[in-house]
Formats: sequence, structure tokens, C-alpha cells
Amino acid sequence: MQQIVGILIVLGSVFGGFFMMGGAFHQIWQPIELIVIAGAGLGALVIGNPPHVLKELMTQIKKVITKKKYDSEFQRQLLLLMYELLQLAAGGLKALDAHVEAPKDSPLFQRYPRVLEEPKLLAFIVDNFRLMAMGKINAHELEGVLEQELEAIHTELEQPAKSLNKIGEAMPGFGILAAVLGIVITMNTVSEGATSGEIAEHVGAAMVGTFIGIFLCYGLIDPLCNVLKQLVNSEAANKETVKVVLVTHVAGKPPLLAIDAGRRLVQLNIKPSFAQLERWINDLEGRDSAPADDNARRGGRGAKAA
Repeated sequence: MQQIVGILIVLGSVFGGFFMMGGAFHQIWQPIELIVIAGAGLGALVIGNPPHVLKELMTQIKKVITKKKYDSEFQRQLLLLMYELLQLAAGGLKALDAHVEAPKDSPLFQRYPRVLEEPKLLAFIVDNFRLMAMGKINAHELEGVLEQELEAIHTELEQPAKSLNKIGEAMPGFGILAAVLGIVITMNTVSEGATSGEIAEHVGAAMVGTFIGIFLCYGLIDPLCNVLKQLVNSEAANKETVKVVLVTHVAGKPPLLAIDAGRRLVQLNIKPSFAQLERWINDLEGRDSAPADDNARRGGRGAKAA
């Protein structure tokens, strides 16, 4: 909704101002110019990127259009899923095999549908639980492995926005290209004996190409690239949360402390408080909020299990 409102503000300001100055719709409606510019931009995007980057670009744009957000409910499901997995891991990592081998068929994972809808995050979770189950690995080694993996993932997910941004920067140039073609056509009409009014009309139509290129660059594509970058950063933050939970668990901390360590990396606008996290866990375990001494005892049991 916010993106739609922003687009309406841009369109209203630009074209509203044009009409208030006495402009007419037919003066800027030049579909051929639009085809030249948009087609050149799309072709350049296809030439300069492999298929998997284009596919990821479409996936990210779809998420923006469908307004998919990582809100507080998503964070609740992610943190509680990690808590349940750590509770199972306390009885031995082999107990997780049935869940991490086929997460979509696992009753545990099915309780958290928002996480199941994120294939990259889901793969990151199950792959690293498999890693811990394969052999003994200390917290320092695990942290190093996860940092390298996250850096590689983030670099790859940033590529669509970077590629689209380059095309956006090229749009004014494509607009000039369309304008030059329009001027060429105008010069041909001069040789055919066109009147001054006809020449002025052709020149005005050619200049619309420059306008379209600049408008697409700064009014639409650049803001879209910014939204895609924020989306990628949000996905990276979710994986960082999982990383910190796993590293803290391997370091020997109880599940509650490991989950709280991950909670601290959640974005500020949707970050739950520690008290809220405890309420979620209490509800999960089917009991009311426990007093402080009971919380301490639960932490102690988690520490022994870990």
C-alpha cells in the first residue's frame, strides 16, 4: 500500500504540474518512445545478467508487490521454531533427523507456516542443524563457517538490485537515444517541406523521450531498487538471527539464552522485548507467565540439557 501511495504522489506531482501549466495529454503520450526506451532497458537487463539473477529479481519484485513483510508475527514464529529445535537438540542432534530431512512434512515445522514460506531461510536452518549433527564443532568454528556463508548469500541476493540500478542509471541515456531518433525523423520532414508547426510538433514529441528516460530512472526504478535492497537486508537479518542462536547454543548456553541472543538482532521496529519472548515461550509450553525464580529454574534445566 505504501508503494502504491508513493507512486500516486509521484504521478500526481509530475503530471499534475504539467497539466496545471497548460499541457495536454496528447503532447506527452508517445507510445513509440516508451517502447524504444523500455525495450532497450529490458534488453540490456537480459544481456547483462544470467538467468538465475533475473529469476531472483522477479521473485524479489513479487515480494514487494504482494507486500510480504517480516513483521512481529514472523519473528515470533522464527524464534519459537528455533526454540523448539534447540529443545529437541538437547536430547541429541539425532532426534532432529526426521524434522530437518523433510521440514515441509514435519509437524514441528508445519506449526510455523511463515518460516516454511521462506525457502532460503528454511534451507539455511536445516543445513546448519545437519552440519552440527555431522560431527563435533565448536562455537568459534561454527561462527566462521556461518559468516562466510551469509556473506556469500548476501552478495548473491544483492545482485538483482544492483543490476536493476544500473539499468535505471542508463534510462536517461536511452531517453536521449529515443530523442535523437525523433530528431532524425524531424529532419526528414524538413526535407519534405514540413511547416514550422509540424516541425515543432515533431521536436516536442522527440523531447518526450528524454523526459520518459529521466522519469523512469528517478521516479520509479531508483525507488524500486531501494525497496529491494531493504528487502534483502531484512532477509539477511533473519539469517543473522538464526546464526547467533546456533552459535550461542553450541557455546553451551541454555535454549532460552540462545533465543534471546538471536532476539537482539531483530530489527528495532519489530523487535520483541525479553518479557514478550518469555510470554511466547510460556504460551508454547502451555503455562502462564512464570515468576522469576521459576524462569531461573527453567534456564537451569536448559543449561543441563544443553
